[in-house]
Amino acid sequence: MRAPDFWKTEGPLVKALTPFGKLYGAVTAWRLKHAAADSISVPVISVGNLTVGGTGKTPVVRDLVKRLKDHGHRPAVVLRGYGGRIKGPLRVDTEVHAALDVGDEALLHARDGATWVARRRAEGAKAAVSDGATVVVLDDAHQHTSLKKDYALLVVDGVVGFGNHRILPAGPLREDVRAGLARADGVIVLGRDETDLANRLPGTLALAAGTLEAEAESVHLHGRKVVAFAGLGRPQKFFDTLADLGAVVVATHPFDDHHLYKPADIQTILDEAFGLDALPVTTEKDAMRLTLDQRQQVNVLRVAVRYKNPAIIDNLLRDVLSSR
Repeated sequence: MRAPDFWKTEGPLVKALTPFGKLYGAVTAWRLKHAAADSISVPVISVGNLTVGGTGKTPVVRDLVKRLKDHGHRPAVVLRGYGGRIKGPLRVDTEVHAALDVGDEALLHARDGATWVARRRAEGAKAAVSDGATVVVLDDAHQHTSLKKDYALLVVDGVVGFGNHRILPAGPLREDVRAGLARADGVIVLGRDETDLANRLPGTLALAAGTLEAEAESVHLHGRKVVAFAGLGRPQKFFDTLADLGAVVVATHPFDDHHLYKPADIQTILDEAFGLDALPVTTEKDAMRLTLDQRQQVNVLRVAVRYKNPAIIDNLLRDVLSSR
């Protein structure tokens, strides 16, 4: 789903939905309090958030995997495989599996290295260790309960923060902010900190700031007309990024998060781009949900996280890895 505009407000609809949000939050809190978690023999780093929608978790996980490899480790990413039909535990193979099998994010991670999907992440983590992993990185696991974590990172979009601070469906939160922060060890704020999070977070939390930046290959989009499409929690964020790169965005097509594209969806966009003498452009994650033929006809904007002080992340990893 896409984030509705009322998640930024305190209007009548928010007030009407707030009791349902309190119930949702109470159920989540009870589940987290009474869950039994397994342990594994290698460090576990969890990357998650307190809100639904895209905050930049996937680029953060990909960056952590690269840094762990640079430290001489054999990391494995474990995730639920949202949008995929396979329950796992299963090691993802980009030559065999499609988004319908394992989800788009799993395919993206599998390009970087060992990636496992498992509805119960503890089983995926154990399989990864048996496969040779020396550290496990969990993607989107802050509210996950079956595995003990050595370090819990939260990723927050600096522009939207925690929205209207209401729990689903009244707002974007998956749980109460204070409770979620209490289980975290560090917070990564991506983008402009327009909600002043850096000064409002508990001082006990490690804090890192960064941005999502387009890879150098995106320079060819500068000055070019583009037709942009994306199925994300906040598609407008992608469209704004293209504009910031100097692309002339002549048309946009927002879809729901993890939208499974139909042939008609893509053909309409390709025809429109051809008629406007524009380039069809999408995100790397969206490209995982396209067929090979469709992928060859669109431009893919690749982004990576860039930290203002990368040493904070490297020191964090060093401390976590040396604690075992």
